[in-house]
Amino acid sequence: MLTEAISNIAVKCLETTGYVGAAVLMALESMIAPVPSEAVMPFVGFLVVDGKWNLWAAIAATSIGSLIGSLASYLMGYYGGKPFVMKIGRYLLLDTHDLQRTESFFNRRRGTATIFISRFIPVVRHLISIPAGTGRMPLVPFVVATTIGATLWNSFLLFCGMVLREHWKLVQAYSHQVDIAVVLVLIVGIAWFVKVRLNRGKVAVAQGPNQ
Repeated sequence: MLTEAISNIAVKCLETTGYVGAAVLMALESMIAPVPSEAVMPFVGFLVVDGKWNLWAAIAATSIGSLIGSLASYLMGYYGGKPFVMKIGRYLLLDTHDLQRTESFFNRRRGTATIFISRFIPVVRHLISIPAGTGRMPLVPFVVATTIGATLWNSFLLFCGMVLREHWKLVQAYSHQVDIAVVLVLIVGIAWFVKVRLNRGKVAVAQGPNQ
């Protein structure tokens, strides 16, 4: 069962690294590294249901990790500006198109509420701290909005994982169908990723001589 294998590997990795490992993963998720919280927090919920991790300690560790990662991105933007972010981002697969969209989102709705809401928006939540830094957003409101938003989002995913774990026997009963769905999602996701990157590459080449 593919889903069983994936869950076992994820849980084992988290067990080995402990709360610190979960915090580091969520710190990366809140920076420009391609680590989705959806691939981390549900398995934290697995460990909580299994009685291996404490619920509140798990929430605290992952929330602190999210805040640390967000602060790192904020400071990169604040002190280094966009050129520095782009230089570092090359090594972390930073998507410049997504960054531009996030900057536009932040510039249209500057403020604490924007940072809070962005924690629930895919892609934007990974990058929003950068324009907050380059835009010199006050640190205290940034920290408050980030902490509350990240904690709510992380907790939501954690509880989703807890519910899934409690109904794991039902998932296993339909293992074949679940495996097919997982494979299809992976294929579609990879195909979409490659297509988007190729299209953007063609646009960049076409625009190059004119810039």
